[in-house]
Amino acid sequence: MASTAADVPFAANTRCLAFHGPLLYESKILKVFQPENKPANDDTTTTTTATTTSTAAAGANSVHDIPEELRGAVAYLIHYKGWKSSWDEWLPQERVLRWSEENLRIQKELKAEALAALRKKKDGSKHDSLSGAAGAGDGGTQPGKRRAAASDHVGSDLTTRSGGATGTGTTAKKTRRDADDRDDDGYGYGYGLGTGTGGNGTGAGAGGAVGGSHGSGHLDVNILVPDVLKSVITDDWENVTKNAQVVDLPRSPSVKTVLDEFRASYITRRLGNAETEILDEVLSGIELYFDKSLGSILLYRFERQQYLEVTRKYSDRTVSHVYGPEHLLRLFVALPGLLNQTHMDQQSLNVLKSHIEEILRFLAKNQQTYFINSYINTTPAYEAVSRGL
Repeated sequence: MASTAADVPFAANTRCLAFHGPLLYESKILKVFQPENKPANDDTTTTTTATTTSTAAAGANSVHDIPEELRGAVAYLIHYKGWKSSWDEWLPQERVLRWSEENLRIQKELKAEALAALRKKKDGSKHDSLSGAAGAGDGGTQPGKRRAAASDHVGSDLTTRSGGATGTGTTAKKTRRDADDRDDDGYGYGYGLGTGTGGNGTGAGAGGAVGGSHGSGHLDVNILVPDVLKSVITDDWENVTKNAQVVDLPRSPSVKTVLDEFRASYITRRLGNAETEILDEVLSGIELYFDKSLGSILLYRFERQQYLEVTRKYSDRTVSHVYGPEHLLRLFVALPGLLNQTHMDQQSLNVLKSHIEEILRFLAKNQQTYFINSYINTTPAYEAVSRGL
């Protein structure tokens, strides 16, 4: 599909179409930023908007309000028609299209493709979907492939140490002992943050992207993680592996609550039936994925004893009702390596990726509300048992 973005900057108050994830939405340009003109509201340029009722736009009074990665080229502050102003965002020029018959046709095609990809995933084999990929640590068939899906991303130390390895015998036991000796080193940092050695083939890109590449035959998936959440991941790693602390469970809010609150926030955009159906499918898949993979690849060695205790105590609940945002964030950082091993087509991956990044932005926006400031200390007895596992 040929690019139909504007070759010259739009003016403020222009009606346009803007990409949000893989889809196009009717939008309005509130402000324009041109790097040679510095601030987006510089009175000496044509970059200022005349009048607007958008609080987000009114607050964008300097270049510092523009994402750093967008300051090197033309960018637009976009308001999506029918959405709350809290969703206004700065976009690069290539994600903003002129309002034209051709681009309206492209908008319809993208929506149709996204819906078709959803239906294809529903009708196809479950192991090709997000929820099917969660079987990586759930036993079942093809243990070699499933073990590779996890170990390629988070490293064999995570997979085998957390019980995700489905193989048996001397080799598996030896690998687990070797992993235990490393005492979770590399999980938090290597888990996509680019500052450690854990996680084969993964790392953080220039824009804070987490992803992995496994050579030809696999699609490369990169997920943009906000900086504030990368700090949360690092603190999480230090609290558990260095300070011998754990998250107090059950967590409030739980993973299920966070996903439900994200959905409630997201549907205020007045989504169509097709978009709502896609959203519900993705959220359902994430919840199931979390339930299946938590005990296999998302826990530190020190947390395994707690996992055994809480799953026995709350046997009437799924783990997505017991664990919270800290562990959900670990899942999102691990997903690229796992998704690289699925057979999802690029369109389905793009839809899934865009929704995951939306959830990550939602978590970043609510970081103070969702994430705890301190973990709890464990008893000497717990520490002795957990170290002996």
